[in-house]
Amino acid sequence: PTGSLLYPYGPHQGDETNPKNDDGTSEEIALSVPFTFYGKSYQTAFVNNNGVISFDEPVRQYTPDPFPLADGRPFVAPYWADVDNVLGGDIFYRQTTNPALLADISQDITQYFPKSPFTANWALVATWDQVAYYGSTSQKGNTFQAVLTSDSKTFYIILNYWDIQWTTGAASDGDAETGLGGTPAHVDSPPIVQAGFNSGDDTNFYNIPGSQTDAIINITTTSNVKVPGRWVFRVDDFQVPAVDPPQLNNNCWL
Repeated sequence: PTGSLLYPYGPHQGDETNPKNDDGTSEEIALSVPFTFYGKSYQTAFVNNNGVISFDEPVRQYTPDPFPLADGRPFVAPYWADVDNVLGGDIFYRQTTNPALLADISQDITQYFPKSPFTANWALVATWDQVAYYGSTSQKGNTFQAVLTSDSKTFYIILNYWDIQWTTGAASDGDAETGLGGTPAHVDSPPIVQAGFNSGDDTNFYNIPGSQTDAIINITTTSNVKVPGRWVFRVDDFQVPAVDPPQLNNNCWL
């Protein structure tokens, strides 16, 4: 979409498309630039239909667990929920060294992190385009994107939330007509969307405000870089929080 937060995506950009398969995943992606995530370097990644980019092994689980995960799986969760691309939408991804795109990414990150100028030499762009939820009887779709990028020294992840219309699939206690519900207020009901990072250890993880609550539907209006719908993190070393925490204004995360 014009004026969109999203970096260009789709088959005309050379993207691969995930198979139409509920709880499916991409093929193993051999990263042309090993990606350092919380102090560990990874050579392979998977773009999983259920809103997760994982390292080393795929993730087919459809009901999210809260972070930190007990089993040490390292992954990025732009929007971990029960996607069903058989019912609607596509999941695209590509590794790229396209100079125009890398220039845009470099300019954005340098603007958000002015103390550490950044010139990207590689990116992995994964886009969930109008994806439906499991058990859907509606036309609702979610569109969001995750970008992993590096200059070979520092490593960043950009999460872009363009259009979020549902939170919960029917197998996770959601309503088939609305794609909402699965309230975490009940101990026995599964948490709804998890958004953030799990490092694979017990101490380094991050939950985007609103994770596991109904408020996640408003993630298109929140940010940590003053761009509504965009969250940006330096992830090679979580000990250096380079981003100010979001401010609470009028009870709304800005």
